[in-house]
Amino acid sequence: MSDQLYEYEETRELVALVTDATERVRSKGEAAFDDFRGAGSRWRQEETYIFVLDPEGNMLLHPDPALEGSNVVGLKDVNGKPIIRGLIDAAMALPGKPEGWYHYQWPVPGGLLPRWKSSYVRLVTSPSGHRYVVGSGLYNDRMERAFVVNATQDAVGQIEKLGTAAFPLFHDPTGPFIAKDAYIFVFDTQGVDLVNPGFPNLEGRNLMDVEDAQGKQLIRDMFEVVQTSGSGWVDYMWPKPGESVSTQKSAYVSRARIGDQWVLVGCGVYLADAPKAAQVGKKMTAPELMALVREAAAVLEKHGEQAYPEFRNLGSRWFRDETYFFVWAPDGTRVFHAANPDGEGKNMRDMKDVVGRPIGRMILDAAASPSGEGWIHYMYPEPRDIFPMWKSTFVKRVTFPSGKAHIIGCGIYNMQLDKAFIEDVVGRAAALVAERGRDAFGQLRDRTGPFVFMDTYVFVISPEGTELVNPAFPSFEGRSLIDMKDLAGKSAIRNEIDAALREGSAWVNMSWYKPGQNTPAIKQTFVRKARFGEDTYIVLSVTFGSIKCRVRFPDQVVQCFAAHAGAAHGDPYRSPDACGSPSGQRYRLTQTLHHATCDLARRRCMVDLAQHDDELVAAQTGDHIRLAQQSLHPLRRRHQNRVARRMSVTIVDRLEIVQIDGQNSHLLP
Repeated sequence: MSDQLYEYEETRELVALVTDATERVRSKGEAAFDDFRGAGSRWRQEETYIFVLDPEGNMLLHPDPALEGSNVVGLKDVNGKPIIRGLIDAAMALPGKPEGWYHYQWPVPGGLLPRWKSSYVRLVTSPSGHRYVVGSGLYNDRMERAFVVNATQDAVGQIEKLGTAAFPLFHDPTGPFIAKDAYIFVFDTQGVDLVNPGFPNLEGRNLMDVEDAQGKQLIRDMFEVVQTSGSGWVDYMWPKPGESVSTQKSAYVSRARIGDQWVLVGCGVYLADAPKAAQVGKKMTAPELMALVREAAAVLEKHGEQAYPEFRNLGSRWFRDETYFFVWAPDGTRVFHAANPDGEGKNMRDMKDVVGRPIGRMILDAAASPSGEGWIHYMYPEPRDIFPMWKSTFVKRVTFPSGKAHIIGCGIYNMQLDKAFIEDVVGRAAALVAERGRDAFGQLRDRTGPFVFMDTYVFVISPEGTELVNPAFPSFEGRSLIDMKDLAGKSAIRNEIDAALREGSAWVNMSWYKPGQNTPAIKQTFVRKARFGEDTYIVLSVTFGSIKCRVRFPDQVVQCFAAHAGAAHGDPYRSPDACGSPSGQRYRLTQTLHHATCDLARRRCMVDLAQHDDELVAAQTGDHIRLAQQSLHPLRRRHQNRVARRMSVTIVDRLEIVQIDGQNSHLLP
């Protein structure tokens, strides 16, 4: 595969490294292995190293002495994905394709938490006639277009070799065709969905006229590409789980022959830096929906059934766009539904979503909780659509004037993941643990239950740091994580435990790599203490936000900005010693652009620490960061109705973090 197909320099460098290593084995044979063992050489540098396998799974070369010299064909990642078998198959499974990529989750050397690792391998024959699989990998959550092309080509090869018998391979979560957020889909020539691991409920349905979030007929576009070009890319807009606006998703599609017929094979992925759709109108937030439901509950508690006509009034605050109310009796009977009156009178207790999540039971349980209210999340198609979307519904127990209890609720599709969701699910999980102890753990692990939604899970740890419940990585259960550090070197688990024991419940920030990306992010954890008898448990869940924070500049930097901002409208200020400080440090104005937004009146700047991968990531208010030789995003000022030239400042000092916001990137006006 040509390195011109790769978007990122680190990927191109890795491919070149493996290609050169392969050629060295081809020419020097087994003697090349000693070259690859040189620590600090091109072949072995920290996380990047060459490994060599034989076709039987014997690890002939690896920096880990526990692996080298052993047969490791049974080695699996944290989710049971066969690592060695997958690497060998990537280079040997398809005739005429002696190279490929394999993706799995594995900790970095010396680390504990797994990250996605993408390994590139090539098959080579040495002068002795022995065959070897030579490879190297990189820890990178970003998907390359080339990875998607490679997966699609491999799927085409399997279909043309096995026919429809290949289809189950594409559903296997431990196989090579499901990686990160990507999976293989297959359509027949009429547009009937034959394989869809993401939405198995759609298999067997004709999706030819399905539209994306902007009305684009994406399936028809895919067929047009394969019919005119044989293969190619199709872009469309689709919301990510937990996001309220659509993001561009890119699918690579190709043909595969099955006998005298052909099928369309594709793989879709959200690429790094994919554009997002503009927000159309104001999307209701979780706190706003909670307030609306509580107001509606007050109306119904006062007027009961007499208020139903008001709630059916389309265009009112109770019924507009996708927002409408429903009312259930405590036994699960739907007594009112503003958008679907024909469905009234039906008992919905056993209603489930497309993956078997018990919606009816979840609604009844949330209303029966001590608080009488709560969130539920499930997959359900929008009206007049067939693709299930995440829907978040807030329900509340109410008592009508008649004295009868009812349940009122309202939901929003593709609601932005909110801290309110995390606090709610942790609160319900902690209450369950306090009631049932370890007997609750099975329910917390259930991926079709109320405690797993979007990419959110509930975890339980002991006060000593032992992982007790981890639906994301079950193999971690029983292990002590007490010494785990975040990217800033802080004791992440200790801090979470201490906060829960000290305060009962709290938000705790740490820095970690955001799933699906390769940049540091704020990992925001809500922790709550739960007691069952003599036992204490720490119940928690997490959400990720960009590392956005306010930092306070030293006074000298602010004075430097103020003194020289007037020069910005003319020639750029060029003095290398524009400003000094009592400590002798120098601040100089530059034209190098980086990520921060300055507010002189407040003497603060917003810095996106995710852009400074080589810097210490600070995650607590009051911490200091050092951005030596880092330039910050340009200061802009208007001078005599003219836009100033862009200018910035290089900081050679510590900056104090005075505010952190992991959700909103627009901290400054």
